[in-house]
Amino acid sequence: MENHKKFPYDIRELEPSINAELLQYFKGERTGFVQVGPEGFFFPHKYKLEAENYYNFEARADDIWITTVPRSGTTWSQELIWLVANNLDFEKAQSRPLTERFPFLEFPLFVHDAVKAELMEQNKNDSQSLSFLEHISRPGYETLNELPTNQRRFIKTHFPFSLMPPSVLEKQCKIIYVSRNPKDVAVSYYHLNRLFCTQGYVGDFERYWRYFQQGLNPWLPYHSHVKEAKQHAHLPNVLFLRYENMLVDLAGTIQKIASFLNCPLNPGDLDKLLDHLSIHNFRENKSVNMHEMAAVGITKPGEAGFVRTGGSDAKGPQEFQDNPMLLSSINEWIEKNSDTIKTI
Repeated sequence: MENHKKFPYDIRELEPSINAELLQYFKGERTGFVQVGPEGFFFPHKYKLEAENYYNFEARADDIWITTVPRSGTTWSQELIWLVANNLDFEKAQSRPLTERFPFLEFPLFVHDAVKAELMEQNKNDSQSLSFLEHISRPGYETLNELPTNQRRFIKTHFPFSLMPPSVLEKQCKIIYVSRNPKDVAVSYYHLNRLFCTQGYVGDFERYWRYFQQGLNPWLPYHSHVKEAKQHAHLPNVLFLRYENMLVDLAGTIQKIASFLNCPLNPGDLDKLLDHLSIHNFRENKSVNMHEMAAVGITKPGEAGFVRTGGSDAKGPQEFQDNPMLLSSINEWIEKNSDTIKTI
């Protein structure tokens, strides 16, 4: 490849005892974990094999990207962005899953070969499910490259700016970054790690919080991720949003995104979009709530749903309110990293 770039960061495996402990509690990974670059961004072992391929993914100038720390309002924002950029085509939005309309670039990194084999065995009598499993475990850079060049691509990633393909910034693709209060992120991410068998977390919240605090969960550390986004927020092709502001003034956020994407809304459209994005309607919307993942066994029954409360309590999530020791721990952690927090 003419413009092929060497991956610029070191990728180091975790210290063996920490790795062994994490494998005990995160059943979705079977090989181990790595940390990347000076910030120590955390990934399953497969990233070590694929880093250069993802780094060299070729962006197109008209791509629209969203990047976030997981559980920062990503799915809600994706649906909003896709509809604004597609003339509020609610019919297509309802008939095609969001995962298809707005592919998740690096999700295949989290489908360990052994977990994939188990899922294929579970679904062996359903050819449609087998096809779906093959599709979602195929590298995102391959799938997205095959989309027609006359079709605008919408791409979700949780990669921090330093690990995104350089071509995204070089081609000045539109990038929307959404940040969220770390207390809410930690609690929501805990439930996601329990819900998805590709993560397969089996511990309690207190233990999970310790891992989150140390950056020992995919795409963390939290503060490093947000800090990199803030360093790029001044660029004309980057829009930095706060989830809490979206909750307070969704109409204003919609107008801001419409202006950023150069996709003005017609009079009267705003109310329709606000209704579509209301948390009740969103939670019931099968095209955004990972219904297709549940159908093949990637999400586990009995856990909190993919779309949860969607809110933000001023006192903080119940998991912290119920445990004064944890509440003190996260408040100290936030204060320690206040230079980053103040800029969010």
